[in-house]
Amino acid sequence: MSDGLHITAAINGAEITRAQTPALPITPDEVGLESLRCRDAGAAMIHLHGRRPDGSATQDAATFAAYFAAIRQHSDIIVQFSTGGAIGMSIEERIAALVLRPEMATLTTGTCNFGDDIFSNPLPAIRAIAAGLRANNIRPEIEVFDLGMLDTAIRLHREGVLDGDLHVDFVFGVAGAMDADEGHLRYLVSRLPAGWTWCVAGIGRHELVMARYALEWGGHVRVGLEDNIFIRKGQLAAGSYELVAEVARMAAETGRTPWSVAEARTHLGLPEVRYPHGL
Repeated sequence: MSDGLHITAAINGAEITRAQTPALPITPDEVGLESLRCRDAGAAMIHLHGRRPDGSATQDAATFAAYFAAIRQHSDIIVQFSTGGAIGMSIEERIAALVLRPEMATLTTGTCNFGDDIFSNPLPAIRAIAAGLRANNIRPEIEVFDLGMLDTAIRLHREGVLDGDLHVDFVFGVAGAMDADEGHLRYLVSRLPAGWTWCVAGIGRHELVMARYALEWGGHVRVGLEDNIFIRKGQLAAGSYELVAEVARMAAETGRTPWSVAEARTHLGLPEVRYPHGL
C-alpha cells in the first residue's frame, strides 16, 4: 500500500467539444493556465492531446510545442503527450510531436472497439511507437483498455522492446472495451510484474468511482475533462482542476497524500524538467 498518490490531469482529449463543456482548454494560453490550476489542486502530470484553434484534433509538433512552452511558462509539472491522437490518424501523425521530447508519452498496447469506431494498434504500430519513445528518451505510460493489452506489454517487456519498471494506466468504461468493474481491476493489478506502478482512468460516471478503488488499493489516479466533464450528476466541472481537487479530497479520507511534482518525478524515474526540444 502506497501512502503517496500520483494524480494525472487529462485536460483536453481529442473528442470532447466546447459545445459539451465551455471549460475545455484549446489555446496554448488556456492549456498553460489550466495546467497550473491542476498542479495547484494536486496533480503532478498533465496528459495532452493537440487541438487546432477550431477545436479539431491534431498531433502536429507545432501545436504541441506551443502547448509545451505555455505550460512551462507557468510551472514545472510533468508533461505527457498522447500517442493515441484521434481515431483514424496514421501512426506517423500520432507520433509527430515526439521530437519535442516530453518526459512521458502514452503507448496503447492493443486494438479495441471505441464506441462505433476501432482504436487500431497492431503489433507493428506498437513497436514503431515504442521505438520512437526510446529514440527520444521518453518514458512510456502503458495504456490498457482490455486484459490482452497488459499481456502484450508484459511480453514486449520480456522481449526488451520495453524496459525498466513500467507505469500502467488501466482505462475503464470505454464503450466496446473493458467495463468499469472492481473485479476487473483486482485481476489486472494481480497480474502486474513486481516494481510496476499503476493508475486508473474511468470514463464518464465511472471516473470517481474507479478513482476510489485506486485510492483504497494503493494505486494512482487519472482524472480530467478528456474522460469526464461532470463533477457530480448533472453538474459540469469548472475544469479538470476541480476533478483533481475532488480526488485530493477523497485521498485525505483514505490516508493518501498527493505527491508534489518533484516527488512524482522521482518515483516515476524522471530526473529532469524538460522543455520543448529545440526551442
